Order: sequence, then structure tokens, then C-alpha cells
Amino acid sequence: MNLPFFFARRYLVSKKTHNIINIISGISVVGVMVGTMALVIVLSVFNGFEKVVISMFNVFDPDLQVSLREGKSFREGEIPSESIKKIPGVVNYTNVVEENALLRYKKKQFIATIKGVSPGYEKGSPLDTLLVEGQLTIQADSFDFAIPGFGIAYYLGIQVNDPENLISVYVPDRNSRINAFSEGSFHNEVIRPAGIFSVQQDFDNKYMFVPIRFARRLLNYTNEVTSVEIRLAPGTDLEAVQQQVEKLAGGKFIVKSRLQQQDILYKTMKSEKWAVFLILTFILIIATFNVIGSLSMLILDKRRDISILRNMGANQQVIRRIFFTEGVLITLIGAIAGLVLGFIVCWLQQRFGLIKLNAGGSFIMSAYPVNMKFMDFVMVFCTVFSIGLAAAWLPVQRISRRFTETKI
Repeated sequence: MNLPFFFARRYLVSKKTHNIINIISGISVVGVMVGTMALVIVLSVFNGFEKVVISMFNVFDPDLQVSLREGKSFREGEIPSESIKKIPGVVNYTNVVEENALLRYKKKQFIATIKGVSPGYEKGSPLDTLLVEGQLTIQADSFDFAIPGFGIAYYLGIQVNDPENLISVYVPDRNSRINAFSEGSFHNEVIRPAGIFSVQQDFDNKYMFVPIRFARRLLNYTNEVTSVEIRLAPGTDLEAVQQQVEKLAGGKFIVKSRLQQQDILYKTMKSEKWAVFLILTFILIIATFNVIGSLSMLILDKRRDISILRNMGANQQVIRRIFFTEGVLITLIGAIAGLVLGFIVCWLQQRFGLIKLNAGGSFIMSAYPVNMKFMDFVMVFCTVFSIGLAAAWLPVQRISRRFTETKI
């Protein structure tokens, strides 16, 4: 049997001369365990929120979006649409015209973004699953219909089944001199609401879908578009398709994936996650001072054993390894227990939603979301174990030398 491990295990479980050492050793294990458990739980909850947010944006945002690097609109024929449609995995290609506009319904007004989409957008978009009222009809023969977000509809009081009241849409007339006091400076079109969608507050309060021909007519466009949205079949290699689209579109255009379309949001979420991780790690470092204190007091308590071992031929390295192994055992027990408890807590929350969100029923979930990742467990264990090694090394290097050189 390994001699340092044998003595370290005996010192860990055996009764010490002073009971306070047992108490401090127990506190050390509990401190490491709680710190490890907290890291696992916090990372899993952040993963849960990230997954929920990404899923919401994924429903609305296309797999790929093509837009100008500089400028706002471009001609429809500037992008080889037919070649892009032939790329394996591409299931929907939509021309889009977006513009901010003033909406007026009855006596209420609201500033929103109209999103004009080309025919066939409904077939490749999950918009039909987001409808909370009405039907998914944007264009039918010569009739145009609007699909506003729930926030817009709520503020304006839009009623889908009211044929007498239409939504008036106002945008500045590009061919007129802007005058805030003249309605002639604005171009106006009316459109009937066919349905209301709801996905997430940012989108619900911002967008209203309309046919692209309505948006072009409103903006005095002919065949201009502001962007192109591409949706892919499940399982398609996104990066490979993105590279092909970039090559076909040319350097004038930029092709963004879903993550790149919401780049700031995702980077902010990642930054918050690692900031909290670093804060908890710092707290864990403070908690490991208990390990230093426990080993220091154990060395003081075992001065006689150290002297006996030295007289029996054990060198300074062997004696140091005994107490270093003791510190490693404390860290391992606390880390493994913390990982197990963290997993149990996360599983219970994931399964039963024990801790609720106090959102008053206005949020899309009732309990804190949890998403456990194997690499997070590995990272937490490595972090805790590294801190534990440092905490065990410090008292052993500074204190054991004094007693190995002192005869008792």
C-alpha cells in the first residue's frame, strides 16, 4: 500500500488529539462541497436561460441572412437567387423589405417595423406555430394582409375580425421634402390585419409582417430588397452552406448565421455567465482557506508522529506527501460530493421545477430553466481540484520543514 496515502487516509478519519481539528476538517470538506455545488447549479441555470433565449430567437430568425455590407437596399437581381436555391439543404429563399413606420389604428398610434416578405414565406417559416389569433394569410390574390406582433396589437387594440377598421401605415415619402407639420410628406397605405403572432416581447413589440409588394408600394420601391432570408432543412451543415452563399453573393454582401445576427446578445450572455463563474470561484478560493487551516493544525497535532517517522527513515519528501495527500483527499471528497449534489439539485429542478420564477404569469416559463452540460462538470472539477492542490501545497511546504528538522 502507498505509505503517504495510508497515513493520509488514517489521519482524515481518525480522532485527533484536539476535537477542533476534526471540526475544521469537516468544515473544509463542506466548504469545498458547497462551492462546487454552487458552481454546477449556476452554470446549469445560465445554460438553461441561454437555451430558452436561443430557442426563441431561432424560431424567428432565419438560418442565414444576406444583407449589404454598406448601404440599406439593393436590387433583387444582384444576388444569384436561383443558384442559391439549388444549394443542397436550402428549403426557403425569401426577399425581405424592412422599414420603420408609424401605425395608426382607430385613434391610437404606434411606431413599429414593417417586414415585407415575398410569397411563399409562410411555407418555410414557423410563423404559423406562433399565431395566437386569426390565420396565417399575408397575401391572397390581389388582397394584402398584415400579421402584427402581440405587443403592437395589444397597444393599438387591433381586432382581427373587424372589417371596418384597417391599419394605416405611414412612412416618409422619399420624393418629398420632409415637413413634420405636413401629412403630404408621408406616404400612407392601409392594410387589413389577418392574424396576430407572439414569440418574444422584443419581436412582439417591433414587427408587423406584410407582403413585400405592399412594402415596396409604400416605400416607392420597384424591385429593391433590404435583405434575403434563407432557411435550411434540419441537419444541414450550416457553415458549409454559409460559405457557398458567401461565394455566390460576393464581397459586397455579408452572410450572417443566427448566432451572428444576435451577436451582441449571445456575447453578453456568455460574459455574464463567466463573470458569475469567476465570482463564485473567488468565493471558493476563500473557502479553501479552511483546508490550509485544517492541514496546519493537523501538522501541529501530529508532531510526534512526524518525529517517529523521521527517526524510522522517512525523509522530508515522504512526510510532506502524507499531508499533501490529506489535503487532496479533502478536496476530492468535497468536489465529488458537490458534483453529485449539484447534479441532484439540477435534475430535481429540471424534472419538477421546484424553484419558481416570480414573473406573475407573464413569462414564458414558470420555473428556473436548467440545462446540464458534461463539459461544465469537467471544468468545475478541474477548477476546484486545482484550487485544492494549491491550498494543500502551501501549508505543507511552509510548515512541514520546521517539524521535520525538529526532534521531539
